[in-house]
Amino acid sequence: IAQRPGKEQSSEAEPRGPGQLRKSRMGFSFFASRAAARFLQDIRRPSSAGVSTAALLLTAASGGGIVAYADSARAEEAPEPPPRKKKVVVLGTGWAGTSFLKNLDSSRYEVKVISPRNYFAFTPLLPSVTCGTVEARSVVEPIRRMFEKKGKDVAYYEAECFKIDPTKKAVHCRSAVGTNLDGNGDFMLDYDYLVVALGATVNTFNTPGVMEHCHFLKEVEDAQKIRKSVIDCFERASIPNISEEEKRKILHFVIIGGGPTGVEFAAELHDFLVEDLVKLYPAIAQFVKITIIQSGEHILNTFDQRIAVFAESKFQRDGIELSTGFRVIKVSDDSITVKCKSSGVETLVPYGMAIWSAGIGTRPVITDFMNQVGQGKRRALATNEWLRVPECDSVYAIGDCSSISQRKIMEDISTIFKVADKDNSGTLTLKEINDVLEDICIRYPQVELYMKSMHMVDIADLIKGGVGDSNKESMVVNIEEFKKALCHVDSQVKTVPATAQVVSISIEYIG
Repeated sequence: IAQRPGKEQSSEAEPRGPGQLRKSRMGFSFFASRAAARFLQDIRRPSSAGVSTAALLLTAASGGGIVAYADSARAEEAPEPPPRKKKVVVLGTGWAGTSFLKNLDSSRYEVKVISPRNYFAFTPLLPSVTCGTVEARSVVEPIRRMFEKKGKDVAYYEAECFKIDPTKKAVHCRSAVGTNLDGNGDFMLDYDYLVVALGATVNTFNTPGVMEHCHFLKEVEDAQKIRKSVIDCFERASIPNISEEEKRKILHFVIIGGGPTGVEFAAELHDFLVEDLVKLYPAIAQFVKITIIQSGEHILNTFDQRIAVFAESKFQRDGIELSTGFRVIKVSDDSITVKCKSSGVETLVPYGMAIWSAGIGTRPVITDFMNQVGQGKRRALATNEWLRVPECDSVYAIGDCSSISQRKIMEDISTIFKVADKDNSGTLTLKEINDVLEDICIRYPQVELYMKSMHMVDIADLIKGGVGDSNKESMVVNIEEFKKALCHVDSQVKTVPATAQVVSISIEYIG
């Protein structure tokens, strides 16, 4: 204890009375309280070195001393938070959406799926559902169970997207099962990457009466309605006192559209009638009739001609009537008005049940999005070869809602020639062309399609058209001859049909 200046320290301790002892204790308590306060302040105030201080104060009132113990330890530095995952929003749970999700590594992204349909439907089997060949529960799989089986960390919301905002990178959705606290069920999700796989809707071409009187075959519910309607037609025709003319009308099943859906349904319906219903309703079997109305000259006109010819001959053998070259202009509750494209004559076709499968149309949300990105005059969302919407770097589109704009080879013919001409000779040998042929066919698939359509064996047959009948081994072409040989290749650029197989190939480009 430091000695006060001007006062000598006594060799013997002076006796302390009660008053002096109380003052000593009060002084010590005040000192301890001040020390404790400073200690608590030091604990609350983090040091720049990341050091925490722990102290233990022990008091001995009888001895009037203080024992202090301080323990300092460097705190463990907090681990850095993991980097934020990019947000991927997928619109749709059809073929395109589910195929993409199955191939996506969900551990690398924060994935959210928006769709009013909480299951995946195997649409190629929908015609079989209409006739009971396959039960509806056999062609659907709950989307959540699908994610669970694949071990996917994916959030699903049963809602419908009604607006895409590419500027703010957000989608506006409306719940399909209820409302939120605001009472309208609307919510918004932002994204880093957006995959649009909304599919398409039925295209009626604004034909009067189609929505009111025709069946469609896009969903499982549609197939179940058709199945009930077919049975109802047979039951109505079985009622007594029904004329033969009325029975023929009731049992006349008309399919409008000769595409894949219409042809598959016609075949399934024919088998259902011949193998099952005719045995159950033998008295009216003779009045059953199936008709396909097609505006084109052939059915299945998007497929190889050999397939169309085979299908037409098979239907003729089965007694299915094909009315090609007719366009439906009106549908009423008991008749269909058709117009012959060649003669312009209109005809009334009585029917008992009509199925419309004449094509697909654009959903309103896609139409609104195309107007925003400058594609308002198109019927489908245009993408490049990598399925990216050109006007939006972070938006991809797959499936029926989109179409791929294939780049033409003549736009890059000079670049291709320069890359292949490795020795800068200004000419290309057959070997130099073969060295880059694989890359050319991948980048421009129309080259391979053109060679197949012209029955060419190899690239030499294609190049020969530009240089004449030269020997294949010594063939050398310059830039003008190379252009001449490939000038007709782009004629094979076509819009691919909207099929599940095309979707499966397309999603491999996104990753």
